[in-house]
Amino acid sequence: MSELFTILLDILIPIFIVMGIGYFMQKKFRLDLQTLAKLNIYFLVPGFIFVKLYNTEFSPTIFLLVVLFFLLYITTLFIISKVAIKMQRLNRGKGITFSNSIIFFNSGNYGVPVNDLVFRGDPFAMSIQVIILTMQNILTFTYGIFILQSVNVGKLRALLGYFRMPVLYAMAAGIFMNITNLSVPDVIWEPATYISDAMIAMALIMLGAQVAQIEWTSILSPVYVSLLIRLLIGPAIALLIIYILGIDGTAAQALFIASAMPTSVNSSVIAQEYQNHPYMAAQMVLFSTLSSAVTVTGVIYLSRLLFA
Repeated sequence: MSELFTILLDILIPIFIVMGIGYFMQKKFRLDLQTLAKLNIYFLVPGFIFVKLYNTEFSPTIFLLVVLFFLLYITTLFIISKVAIKMQRLNRGKGITFSNSIIFFNSGNYGVPVNDLVFRGDPFAMSIQVIILTMQNILTFTYGIFILQSVNVGKLRALLGYFRMPVLYAMAAGIFMNITNLSVPDVIWEPATYISDAMIAMALIMLGAQVAQIEWTSILSPVYVSLLIRLLIGPAIALLIIYILGIDGTAAQALFIASAMPTSVNSSVIAQEYQNHPYMAAQMVLFSTLSSAVTVTGVIYLSRLLFA
């Protein structure tokens, strides 16, 4: 029990402190969430992705194994989400937000600090987390934005609109310069690192601000189903895939913990940006994040027992 409490205190409480600051700032100052969403999508997230991709040392074997794990994991969750949508008889807009809450998990502003604290800055463990983060951002800012835009503007315009997103070019630049070992001039690198360092705090501030606007008396029923799949069924599926692929040690531990992260803040950010049931998305992020204080603590503890 003491170890579970230590995990909660040292790893998860700092994350909730920053969210709390965002909550109280929204209550006092009435922040503009649309502006915050644009800051995240068009400024902070591209800078973060570029810096992390450029800095990470990729092992080809580990990279391919993690990518395979991710594809199997996301495909399985996507199928489960579609079944759940049909069972709940959700319309297209709500169904997209529901599905996004399950397949987009918070591997960045939640998963990165958790990984760093659990593994004490182990570069191997962090490289796995960054690969997962990269795959998540590729998925979020390609499929996620495309499917949301297609609800209102059609699939062709949504596809063309994606190519105006700076995150696409940040990902391409980060990977290309990493592989080719090109150096980044200090005049570019310094501001890029400032932007990257700001992303986690600002994303959590925005989440806290969104939480402050949620009507607590009108919790939507799909939120509960989303919590069940994202926080409990998701890690169980990941554990099965890990055993099937024969992954062990630190890699298995890092992947198992990464799979247990709550719904991504970015799923709420893009729902806010494209006005597709943003409060439903915010509720899913809120309650999965709050519930993860218990579930992620349990997964970290279990990972140490299974893969230590």
